[in-house]
Amino acid sequence: MELTLLGTGAPDGLPRHGCPCAACAAAVGEEARAATSLLIDGALLIDLTPGAAFAAARAGHSLVGVRQVLLSHPHTGPAVEFPAGLPAPGRVPDGRTLSLISGHRVRAVALDSPGTGYEVTGPDGTRLLYLPPGAAAAGLPDPAEPYDMVLLDVLDRPDALAALRASGALGATTDVLAVHLDHTVPPGRELHRRLATAGARAVPDGRTLIVGEYHAVPDLPRRTLVLGGARSGKSLEAERRLAAFPDVLYVATGGTRAGDPEWAARVAAHRDRRPGSWRTTETCDLSPLLAEDGPPLLIDCLALWLTDAMDSVGAWDDEKWAHGGERALHERVSALVAAVRATARTVVAVSNEVGAGVVPATASGRRFRDELGRLNAAFAGECEQVLLVVAGQPLPLRG
Repeated sequence: MELTLLGTGAPDGLPRHGCPCAACAAAVGEEARAATSLLIDGALLIDLTPGAAFAAARAGHSLVGVRQVLLSHPHTGPAVEFPAGLPAPGRVPDGRTLSLISGHRVRAVALDSPGTGYEVTGPDGTRLLYLPPGAAAAGLPDPAEPYDMVLLDVLDRPDALAALRASGALGATTDVLAVHLDHTVPPGRELHRRLATAGARAVPDGRTLIVGEYHAVPDLPRRTLVLGGARSGKSLEAERRLAAFPDVLYVATGGTRAGDPEWAARVAAHRDRRPGSWRTTETCDLSPLLAEDGPPLLIDCLALWLTDAMDSVGAWDDEKWAHGGERALHERVSALVAAVRATARTVVAVSNEVGAGVVPATASGRRFRDELGRLNAAFAGECEQVLLVVAGQPLPLRG
């Protein structure tokens, strides 16, 4: 089954007309995208967009052989042009199957938002799933058979991708393509880097792909450390890296602080933005979790883990530090680093980057700064990918 992407953008396209934002300014060349539209084997057209005939011609195809035009979502973009000779566009009722004379079968998939998803099976038996913008599937069997290709709004609905993974609809070789790309996505290389963390990719408008042809699926690095200063966006970046995966275990090392409403508000804000399928545990005992098999771990954060470790060995007291506290702390850090080295789980850890500000006024403050710097360096040494987040912008340091 041959798929030509006449467009890969949101209904208003990218860049949006007259929009001065950074993403729109950077959307030039192959990063400029018309509204998403799919031409399958020259016989099936899903979603009409302005200038569909010209888009097909630029891709080296014609719409003359199209036998069926299907719409997937309520149209809110520019006025749609209906090229002469095309069949009238329609929509398949949820759960119903449409058989085409070309040998394709199209099943309508129910969604959790207005519109219709389409499962298309080609004459050769290959299968793709297409979801409209802002939608997740609500009508797939559980477990589902893996698709050869899935096209959806990856960055706006990572939970939709996580649900497909949980149901079995995504297999080890499923080609996940991001479509409906809007100006809310990061511009340039950051878009492709962020998609890769979800196991997805984007291609330019006009690209023709063979459904079922193997493409290397981007792999999430098994161990990732995300560094950053206060309010840099490091926790949000770490959460984004696992948002497309189900059953993540969020490991909160900060615990609770009785009588501190500001801390409680911070914890609540973190909890509220996590996907509903994630679980949370509050612990600083990380080594047993790293040794177990299980879903991905998101550890937030190593600075609070170190605070607890220093509390437990009396590291704030100069005398205790000199008489066994330093050695005990380094043993704890070494055990954690060894556990990270040996773990088979996917791990994303967050930590504060230190040393770029004012030198602490107290010996204990300088001690914490120094030990966190050492912990970060040792932990980073065991990670395939290390990021530094500055002003909300992730800067790859490794991987």
